[in-house]
Amino acid sequence: MFKATAGKILPTAIIGSIPRPSWYKENLGRRAFIEAMVNAGFREQYEDALACYIRDQTLAGLDILTDGDCRFDNDVGGQSWTTYPPNHMSGFQSDSPTPSKAGSGGIMFPRGHILHDYLEAKVMPSIVGPVGPGTLQYTEMWKTAQRQTTKPMKFGTITPELVAFAVADHHYKDIRARIMAISDALNDELNQLADAGCPVIQMEEPQIHLLAARKFVDDIINPEYMVKVFNNTVKGLRAKTEVWCHSCWGNPSQQRMFAQVQSYEPALEAMNQVDADVVTFESCSSGGIDLKHIGRKITDKKIAIGVVDHHTLQIETPDEVAALIRRALEHIPPERLVICSDCGMGREGMSRRHAFYKMVAIVLGTNVVRKELGLPQAECLAADERYSLVPRA
Repeated sequence: MFKATAGKILPTAIIGSIPRPSWYKENLGRRAFIEAMVNAGFREQYEDALACYIRDQTLAGLDILTDGDCRFDNDVGGQSWTTYPPNHMSGFQSDSPTPSKAGSGGIMFPRGHILHDYLEAKVMPSIVGPVGPGTLQYTEMWKTAQRQTTKPMKFGTITPELVAFAVADHHYKDIRARIMAISDALNDELNQLADAGCPVIQMEEPQIHLLAARKFVDDIINPEYMVKVFNNTVKGLRAKTEVWCHSCWGNPSQQRMFAQVQSYEPALEAMNQVDADVVTFESCSSGGIDLKHIGRKITDKKIAIGVVDHHTLQIETPDEVAALIRRALEHIPPERLVICSDCGMGREGMSRRHAFYKMVAIVLGTNVVRKELGLPQAECLAADERYSLVPRA
């Protein structure tokens, strides 16, 4: 169900994370969110950080906002994205965590590589019983963010297979049973979130594209099975809210996970089967190599393209953003195109100021194309010359 993007042409958003303010020292850890919010120090820092994230997105002029992944801790490489669910779901034993045996998507990095630190930081609890939602408390987190703005607040979560790949399992008989148990638990939690009124739920990183790109032909774990997992996880949601399927090629510590630019083309037929309203693609960092194929294959959903690169500190110009949007419009009609970042920008490697001006670039570049199409332009206070501190010549 289109809610946040309904009736909007070229709406803008970011994928999720924003760099933490330097003064945001509190961490949630394994505490339940509503328990942590009882503490005056945590509550003040959490709500103030949220206010900063929302203000920056509003000043930039984005149409759809996120909570900046405010709930995640200050971990190496943004590891909380992976560890938050198992540290809060029932069925996991958190008092004796162990290092994960798998890298991201099975990718390993040697000692001496910055992402080896990221692998060492992936310390996960083990499954010891039936998995349930536990104290995920996504609804409470979304409400805390949404009540600070009238703009639609998107809420994102990691997909179940990435958690299942990374944890030791002393309960379920096989990997598929483990994945589906986590999927069912997330589905329960996400339906509560949708029932509460969340306008966009974003599922982050189903492994469809990665498995297809690496030509993974295992009879048990394959792109087709990942489509089933995704659709099970979002079951019932599209009758209540807008569902986004986010895909990118990874960015821990703002690093590239692959030496070569990856293509979505082998995965597009499978990705067209996910039960989502919007599918996002990392496009800026790849130079838009897949736009033609994406436009041909993803035919019944909206398509979100990344127009700023989450790996680099160089701020894209509005003209560069506009040029990529124009290329996308050659293959995707404007009523089905959403403009966003390639991925999150808050996984350790980028400053708040860099992230802010990338958001500004998204809006200014989109405004260029909106003007060309005769569409209303978004207000971008960050670029309003009336408020410059530099005297005009």
